[in-house]
Amino acid sequence: MRSLITSTLVSLSLAAVSVPLAIAQPADSAAGAPQGHHASRSHHEKRAFSLPSERVEARLAYVKTALKITAAQQAQWDAYADVLRKEAGEMDQRVQAWRSHMTQGPKDHAPTAIERIERTQTRLAAVLQRLNERLAVEKPLYAVLTPDQKLVADEILAPRHHGMSRVNGKRWS
Repeated sequence: MRSLITSTLVSLSLAAVSVPLAIAQPADSAAGAPQGHHASRSHHEKRAFSLPSERVEARLAYVKTALKITAAQQAQWDAYADVLRKEAGEMDQRVQAWRSHMTQGPKDHAPTAIERIERTQTRLAAVLQRLNERLAVEKPLYAVLTPDQKLVADEILAPRHHGMSRVNGKRWS
């Protein structure tokens, strides 16, 4: 009886392993061709590593449609869109610089604690400058929005950082 149970469990285990393998690699597929969720991997890799300027126009179109920008609001919208395009161009340059830095290979030494703090300070100063520029154009845009548009703007203009949204179970924003 014990050997029958053991052989049944072994058979079921082998069947459980072989069925997903058979499904994952159908016999009629071309050798080396991506299958299943791997077929779209190259699309996602390309999307994940595309430059911000390649996505900014789609984002602007989405926000403009969601906010239902009117002709009277167009001047404020244009100023906002120009700042986002500028930010995307600057981000492109940072991404390209980072990619070029990564292809150069490892450095001879790890950065010191002071060098890391100075890099952080430089990055945070740049972030603060970008926030100030964006705020300078978002305030006038927000001021001309209708109450319904403001509800939408509250959700899509300044996304919340989900990891920082709650501290000890309370909202933190």
